[in-house]
Amino acid sequence: MYTAKGTLDLNAQLRKYTPLVHKLAHHMMVKLPASVEVDDLIQVGMMGLSEALSRFEPSQGVQFETFASQRIRGAMLDELREGDWMSRSLRKQQKDIERAVQRLEQRLQRVPRESEIATELNLPLADYQELLGRVRGTQLVYLEDLAGQADGEDHFLDRYLPGGAEVDPELLLTGQRMREALVDAIEKLPEREQYVMSMYYEHDMNLKEIAAVLGVTESRVCQLHSQSIARLRARLREH
Repeated sequence: MYTAKGTLDLNAQLRKYTPLVHKLAHHMMVKLPASVEVDDLIQVGMMGLSEALSRFEPSQGVQFETFASQRIRGAMLDELREGDWMSRSLRKQQKDIERAVQRLEQRLQRVPRESEIATELNLPLADYQELLGRVRGTQLVYLEDLAGQADGEDHFLDRYLPGGAEVDPELLLTGQRMREALVDAIEKLPEREQYVMSMYYEHDMNLKEIAAVLGVTESRVCQLHSQSIARLRARLREH
């Protein structure tokens, strides 16, 4: 899209790729607490798109949509990091869920039901589900997991690091041992949670689309995703 003077029409390009920004923002929202507004992510994402348009070089051999997606996600993540979107209390609550799942799996020798996790946390089921909606499942591996915890926990997941590897969660997740452990852990999830993980990560569906397939609300999909992440992290601790 070019202007009458033969220069690239940036406004037209922004309009063309605005749906991409919306898609990435809604896809990221499932990993974030309810306090984060999707409109804020979209606004930051549009700035990332604008930067991508100004910096893109076709000679690099990369499709613009791929290049722009990286810039848009990067802009959103930078904004979230600066805002410290996940408070310490939420991080603690997320770990409390993981530990409850781990204790139950060791005691019951099976995948615990949602109601059993709630009981283990001394919470009514409705309160536990509300908590899942607040913490939202984020990512499987954090740098703090690999560096050990201030409360004396051992180094989380360091067994998956190849000798001499840098402490990098993204590199860790691409390792063969980690992939095998993840596949095994996902196969042991309850059926509905397996569906959620597959639709979200493999088929790139958003919350609304997954909710329509499962016949539940978007908030329920968010809860199921959070619970799936807690189960996976708990299982990877002992794999």
